Amino acid sequence: MKDTRKITGQYGEDRAADYLKAHGFSILTRNWRTKTGEIDIIAFIKDTLVFVEVKTLPHGTPEILAHVLDSRKQKRIIETSKRFLSINRQYSKNYIRYDVIVVDMPGMPTVYHIENAFSEFL
Repeated sequence: MKDTRKITGQYGEDRAADYLKAHGFSILTRNWRTKTGEIDIIAFIKDTLVFVEVKTLPHGTPEILAHVLDSRKQKRIIETSKRFLSINRQYSKNYIRYDVIVVDMPGMPTVYHIENAFSEFL
């Protein structure tokens, strides 16, 4: 079961990265990890650094999406992004944004990009 989730997640992240590149984003890194968290994709467009959480939900609903992206998960992503910025100071003067890309969720486009999905000030 775990391998299936990993394969599904990797597939979704690949689709999300392709989508971002096709829309003018530069992918800086993928699966950036610290002891306390991970960011699926870190991308750059114009003067904005974008931290992207990817959710592949072939059997998902908006309620499931809200559950898997609860405030605790958002806080972990934000804290991890701060660590990235403390190590990569060259991005400190750029705008910061937190996006979510949902892949394969019924009733939505195949790749659904939610810009500014959340912020540090919830």
